[in-house]
Amino acid sequence: LFYFAEFGGSISVEEITRFVDEGGNLLVTGGPNLGQAVRELALQHGFEFDEPETMVIDHNNYDTHLDDGYHTTIVATKQQLLNAQLITGEETKLNPVLYKGVAMISHKNNLLRLEVLRGTSTSYSFNPTSPVDEYPGAIGQQVVMVGAVQARNNARAVFTGSMEMFSDAFLSAYVHKTGSGESSIRSGNLELVTALSKWVLKENGVLRVKKVEHHLAGNKEVPREYTIMDEVEYAIEIEELRNGVWRPFNAKDVQLEFVRIDPFVRTTLTNKNGRFSTRFKLPDVYGVYKFLVDYRRIGYTHLYDVQQVSVRPLLHNQYERFIRSAYPYYASSFSMMVGVVLFSFVFLHHKDPPKATATTSKKTN
Repeated sequence: LFYFAEFGGSISVEEITRFVDEGGNLLVTGGPNLGQAVRELALQHGFEFDEPETMVIDHNNYDTHLDDGYHTTIVATKQQLLNAQLITGEETKLNPVLYKGVAMISHKNNLLRLEVLRGTSTSYSFNPTSPVDEYPGAIGQQVVMVGAVQARNNARAVFTGSMEMFSDAFLSAYVHKTGSGESSIRSGNLELVTALSKWVLKENGVLRVKKVEHHLAGNKEVPREYTIMDEVEYAIEIEELRNGVWRPFNAKDVQLEFVRIDPFVRTTLTNKNGRFSTRFKLPDVYGVYKFLVDYRRIGYTHLYDVQQVSVRPLLHNQYERFIRSAYPYYASSFSMMVGVVLFSFVFLHHKDPPKATATTSKKTN
C-alpha cells in the first residue's frame, strides 16, 4: 500500500487489519503528507508516523548531490540496519542506503516489532522549513525509518516513511555522502528493497515441518505408550522456502523439549541435511508428555510442533529383583529372620534343670 489520505469503497483500517489477522502480508510506504488512514493502520501494528510536514533530518549524514539543501536526503549505513540477513539482505553486499521521508516511532509495548532501519545519534524529525523551536518528535535512534512486524500467526507487515526509497532515482543513484569528498558508491537501495519485498511476501524465511518420528531406540515402530527410563529416538525434518523452492533447513540451534507442564529434558538436535535428531532417556516419572519443538528466530516464521505421548510406570515383572543399594536392608531382614529362628529353637527346646528338693531328717531320740 502506498500512502493515501483515506481508503475508498469498502476498504478500511479494520478490513486491512482483519486481512493481516487471517495471515495476509502488508507493505506500506508513506511520506510527509501521510493520510490519517495509513497512520491508523501503522498504529495497529506498533508504529506511529510523526506529524505531517515533518521529515528525517541529519546534518552529518546526507547526500550532497541529491539533497535540496534541507539535509533530508539521508545516507544510512549498514550499521543502522537490523542484523537479520533474511530481512535486510546480505550484509557484505549492502552499500549505503538513501532515504527521504517521514520518521516513525515504535511502541515499546509491541514485543513483535522489528526496527529494521534506525537513525544515527545526529538525526531527528522536524519540519525542515521551520526553525527548531520545540523538542522534536523523535531524535537519535528513536527515529525509525523502516519497521516490520511478524504476527503470531506468521503474517508479516513492513512500514516505511519514504516512497523515494523505492523510486528508480534512488535505486540507481550513486551515493555522495557529506564529508567523503567526490568519492561515490552505488546505493544499496535495490538490494535492501529486494530483500524486504521477498521477506514480507514470504518468498524467504518460511519454515515448515515435513516429517516427525519417534520410537524406541533400535525399533522403528511407534509404540502405543512408553515406559519410564526407556531409550527413545526422536527426529524431525524441517524445510525452508528459498526463492520459491523448498530446501532442507540448515541450522545448529534447533532444540527439543520433553515436557510435562515443565521441561524434563531439553536437548539440541543434531542436523543432517535437514533431518534433526537426538536420542535420550525418558525421566523416571510417569505421566502425559509432549515432544515439543518451538523454534523462534528473527526473520523466520514461527515453527511449532507438538507430539503427545504417554509414559507409564514399570510393570511388576519389570522391576529388578534385587537392588544393590538395598543390600543392607536385605541383610538386616535376613539377620532378623535367622535371629527369630534361633530364638524360637532355643525357646522351644531349652529346659531348665529341676530344682533340688530339700529333705529334712528328724532326729529321733
